[in-house]
Amino acid sequence: MEYRPTIGLEVHAELKTRTKMFCDSKNDPDEKEPNVNICPICMGHPGTLPTINKMAVKHVLKVGIAVGGELADFTEFDRKNYFYPDLPKGYQISQYKYPLVKGGELGGVKLTRIHLEEDTARSLHEEGDFSLIDYNRAGVPLMELVTEPVIKSAEEAGHFARELQLLLRTLQAGEANMEKGEMRVEANISVSADEKLGTKVEVKNLNSFRSVESAIHYEIQRHAALLERGEKIVQETRGWDEEKQETYSQRLKEESHDYRYFPEPDLPKLYIREIPEFAQDKLKKEIPELPEETRKRYQLSFGLKKEDTEVLLTNEPLRTLFEGTASRFKDDPPAIQLAANYLTSDLVGLIRGKDEEGGSPSNITKDSFIKLIGMTRSGKITSRIAKNILLELFNKGGDPESIANRDNLFKKSGEPELKSLAETIITDYPKAVNEYRNGKVSVLAFLLGKGMEKTGGTIDPVSFERILRNILSPSDENTSK
Repeated sequence: MEYRPTIGLEVHAELKTRTKMFCDSKNDPDEKEPNVNICPICMGHPGTLPTINKMAVKHVLKVGIAVGGELADFTEFDRKNYFYPDLPKGYQISQYKYPLVKGGELGGVKLTRIHLEEDTARSLHEEGDFSLIDYNRAGVPLMELVTEPVIKSAEEAGHFARELQLLLRTLQAGEANMEKGEMRVEANISVSADEKLGTKVEVKNLNSFRSVESAIHYEIQRHAALLERGEKIVQETRGWDEEKQETYSQRLKEESHDYRYFPEPDLPKLYIREIPEFAQDKLKKEIPELPEETRKRYQLSFGLKKEDTEVLLTNEPLRTLFEGTASRFKDDPPAIQLAANYLTSDLVGLIRGKDEEGGSPSNITKDSFIKLIGMTRSGKITSRIAKNILLELFNKGGDPESIANRDNLFKKSGEPELKSLAETIITDYPKAVNEYRNGKVSVLAFLLGKGMEKTGGTIDPVSFERILRNILSPSDENTSK
């Protein structure tokens, strides 16, 4: 029997702010020393009072505008009551009835709500019978986004998560690095044989795009197998075992009433329209070009392939180099295409191939890359030499023109010099010459390659091939004239 999956996602993303959500402790996801960015407020000491982080609210409102959601006029924070070692107060300040954003759409997926809360501490489970708690993360601003149950496949869920990460980075609301736990995905999955929704199972804390897709694939297959055997699916919360590539039961699924939500008494109600910084017109002016708009511009204005556009969109250093080059060569479309090719093919290959001690794309400045493209387009250097210089820029940085001068890499196109080289190549490879003169025209590419090899790729290939033909087939050259 064929089964139909239905998937909804809940995504938690830490927001980029100077301080935590309700106190003045530093929000630093890169802090290595445990329990240093803490204070009596985020540690839940009696008698302390929280204060709302205005920047965190602003970030969520901007996300709401970007996805076309409805911004709240009135909102409040609530206490979500449950006990766990990573929750020092014994409750979490969150939003329940009045989220900051309702509705919207991202990546073709309709959204239910986006609200704001505080993160929990980080639990470190050591070998043995104990765990350690690092409270640096406790109280960090956390955006929770809930989708409608409209996702139909693991791949669609992975695509949505990537789109959200890209949006948060574009808005500079958060880095959303999943490997650091700055963005965590929870998937609600059900499977049925008809139009009715099946029993929902939640898989929590998926911390990579691959884990999101793998866990959903596994759950769909598990549900289908249970239904085939006539067994019931239990509504529960499950975890994901990356090593075993399977989910495992954690606990029965809680309902909202289990958390005993009630309005947070220590925080004021927020009337968004009464706060000048939160005016929609003002916020819209602060929103940069969104990813979907960038996609359209790259493809319509520059004719970039979809694959190249995605590479540039998801890699900010490469996108910065491309934007600078496109601005400089706005009247030279081939130069822009050349830049895109070098960035999305050659430079991406260098980045993926570097080891821990390797170079960094940050070594390549916008000015040096623009100069490299200009030297190539003007014919001062060959494409092969340009790629060699790109490698040095990647590893060490520097100025392309200085590198070309130092290593004598400028294109050699003078007639006497090329003619002398051609005569040398013809003398060195008599067998190939005879094959060419006997009608095997493809051998010319071999001779051309030997010339390029001998000069380190600095000769003008078009001029050199013309001179080779002239020497090897003078009658053909005269006829062509």
